Amino acid sequence: MAGKVGFVSLGCPKALVDSEQILSRLRAEGYETSPTYDGADVVVVNTCGFITPAVEESLSAIGEALAENGKVIVTGCLGAKPEVVKAAHPQVLEVTGPGEVDKVLSAVHQVAPPDANPFTALVPPVVKLTPRHYAYLKIAEGCNHKCSFCIIPKLRGLQASRDAADVLFEATRLVSTGTKELLVIAQDSSAYGVDLRHRESDYAGKKVRAHLVDLVRELSGLGAWVRLHYVYPYPHVRDLIPLMAEGKLLPYLDVPLQHASPRVLRAMRRPGGAESHLKTIQEWRSIAPDLAIRSSFIVGFPGESEEDFQLLLDFIAEARLDRVGCFTYSEVEGADANALGGHVPEEVKEERRARFMELQSRVSLEKNRSRVGQVLEVIVDEYGELPGQVVGRSKYDAPGIDGLVYADTDGTVKIGDIIRVRVTSAETYDLHAEMVGAVAWKPNVPQMGVSDGLIRL
Repeated sequence: MAGKVGFVSLGCPKALVDSEQILSRLRAEGYETSPTYDGADVVVVNTCGFITPAVEESLSAIGEALAENGKVIVTGCLGAKPEVVKAAHPQVLEVTGPGEVDKVLSAVHQVAPPDANPFTALVPPVVKLTPRHYAYLKIAEGCNHKCSFCIIPKLRGLQASRDAADVLFEATRLVSTGTKELLVIAQDSSAYGVDLRHRESDYAGKKVRAHLVDLVRELSGLGAWVRLHYVYPYPHVRDLIPLMAEGKLLPYLDVPLQHASPRVLRAMRRPGGAESHLKTIQEWRSIAPDLAIRSSFIVGFPGESEEDFQLLLDFIAEARLDRVGCFTYSEVEGADANALGGHVPEEVKEERRARFMELQSRVSLEKNRSRVGQVLEVIVDEYGELPGQVVGRSKYDAPGIDGLVYADTDGTVKIGDIIRVRVTSAETYDLHAEMVGAVAWKPNVPQMGVSDGLIRL
């Protein structure tokens, strides 16, 4: 038998997918996972290195693993800066960058050799770190943008898209085995396939372009909820909105706008401004009025004046976005924004963030109160604290970042079920409801076998 591997996964959903790939390969070689440090032969820490707090969290996790186990392999975004890891923790066995699965496996082999039994590889298991009913579907790695506050291209490289067939075969396998919600992710999902020149690949007896619109049309036919993350407002995104209006794609877009002041956005090396943002949002909502838009913003960016910040507040008040995150600017080692003048004092950053969230909280509460009396479909993520209560999400909420729906049921509902509920009351971010019915769900996947390429790792 192979040994046992402890695993710590930090960072965003894209890093979570990397962790799933590493663990799947380890399981295929006969390794088991250990829930404790002392039960593991070696510990792998998949790190985040995007902003300073994430770096600090990653270094702390590495230190804890070293203290508790002593044999640690580091991978992920912070692994792209091995000098930072080695300076803090010279005892680590190996440091690899994001997506370097083979290097991680090689490092594990040095500590705990793989199972020599030739039958192990006959059953290649796939490890999911999310519940059975939803999964992240990564369609591309890296990013071509050169935002002044970001170092993702330095950490993960330029955009590298997967062929549409590879994505669709993975999605088909997931839906066939019980996944009811596919969360499509990439650093810039709307640029999917640009690096491949949108080449075609064979899936289910037809050719599919590596283009977001074509890919989503195919995904929407599988019968699962399809949710899009990290979508830039490119013109072709408009072609996706009718699919939302028709109920084929969840009416949800995660659009990282970052600011509304054209001057600040230019310093960020980001396009647009309040006027263009509002025009795009109004156009989308004219096609799909029920569209929920999530976005994130940075306050206190170098050079941000009170006038710039007020423009952002005015935009938030008018745009009435459904889901919003706000972060104070934090220096990232290696980011060009560090060299900009006019750095904003920390107390001013925090004060602006508080004002921003106070305004957005009022918008969020008003929007949630408008849902009272409506009947929504909800996917159940967990059981509540009260008898018969379940906790889930509507089509307008992504796991881990958006609001929750607390629903009273008859006690027969299971995790992963999709139910209909009537909203009875609303809080700033969460809803309370009562169940009024169940939603029958059946996957709609093409009939394929090994010869069609369905079984792919």
